[in-house]
Amino acid sequence: MNRAKTLGAKPIAVTFEPHPTRILRPDHNFKLLTPTPEKLRLLAATGIDAVLLLPFSRDLSLLSPSEFAHDILKLRLRACEIHEGYNFHFGHKASGDIHTLRDLGREMGFEVHDYPEMRLRGEPVSSSHIRHLLREGRVSRARHLLARPFSILSTAGRGRGYGSKYTVPTINLARYEELVPKDGVYITRTRVGDECFDSVTNVGNRPTFGADSFAVESHLLNFHPIAVAAETEVEIHFLDRLRDEIKFPSVEALREQIGRDVGKAQKYFRRLKTSG
Repeated sequence: MNRAKTLGAKPIAVTFEPHPTRILRPDHNFKLLTPTPEKLRLLAATGIDAVLLLPFSRDLSLLSPSEFAHDILKLRLRACEIHEGYNFHFGHKASGDIHTLRDLGREMGFEVHDYPEMRLRGEPVSSSHIRHLLREGRVSRARHLLARPFSILSTAGRGRGYGSKYTVPTINLARYEELVPKDGVYITRTRVGDECFDSVTNVGNRPTFGADSFAVESHLLNFHPIAVAAETEVEIHFLDRLRDEIKFPSVEALREQIGRDVGKAQKYFRRLKTSG
């Protein structure tokens, strides 16, 4: 954005929709770290002029690096500068890299600026590494690399009997198809509509209640009755991991463990307020 201002140009972010993996490897069951609506919201918050969602298709994937640079970067976008990561690949079978792009830029009239790998305390700040951390349940570490808590956004789950007031301090997330952290219990913050609650969230199959009962369920700590409808947004921010999922011998034993989880979460939030 600073360079665009210097050049008198417009800063535009370019991404693909859908994610190329979903077209090129449809059996991979690829889960997005940041779904497109959230990605657009985060990009808009930077003040960027526009985001181009290039419709990714088999036809687009067959373009050679030269065709992509000429047809899209030069003719469609009229790019004067391209900013990319050091490991960028593009064109059919990812045959073009950052050096290819720089050569094509000289030929077609745009400059290329590449950026080295960003590392934080020895760890790469990359989507693949952050995915790995989330699959291990290490949401606190992922939060440092993202510079924000990892979050998931959906609506309130069905079957809770929506009324004018929601009076139960536990809320289920509706079906969510993208990436979630490893099954387990987490310290979270949960936004329900415009209200925000400290919370403890269970991700997984709730083994005490039998198989095939996967859910993302938040216990709201500072709860008070609120209005909830089927379309009410529920956003869960994952702050730290408490424990793995456990199959308890009884519902009573589960209830006692939830009490201990809540106590640890309350201590966490008290420390957070003291240090903040």
